Amino acid sequence: MRQKVELEYTLNCSPKAVFSRLSTPEGLNEWFADKVKAEKDIFTFTWDKTESKARLSIIKENRLVRYEWLEMENMDTNYFEFQMSVHELTNDLALIVTDFADSEEREDTISLWDTQITELKRILGL
Repeated sequence: MRQKVELEYTLNCSPKAVFSRLSTPEGLNEWFADKVKAEKDIFTFTWDKTESKARLSIIKENRLVRYEWLEMENMDTNYFEFQMSVHELTNDLALIVTDFADSEEREDTISLWDTQITELKRILGL
């Protein structure tokens, strides 16, 4: 059974600087996948020779982006999302990544996101 994985990363930049990199094919292409194409709200992600399609199901400017995998049947666990909030005292941006993984793949999923977010930070110059 798939379990929710929620990870929080601190980014020292504005939500606006990050938002396009979470919500556009060009931005996602920089750090998330080898190739990203979009046709309306359907995004095609390519890693090596593997291709996966997801629908951009929720988008709230500078706050939330959710993608739902099209090939997965369980609607409760078929998405990944990026949520952003600014810490009032420090002004740091918290990027919360929500994904799902089978229990035996949980650590691999966390490691993969850590790697991806490290690349995002590099692209952002952080």
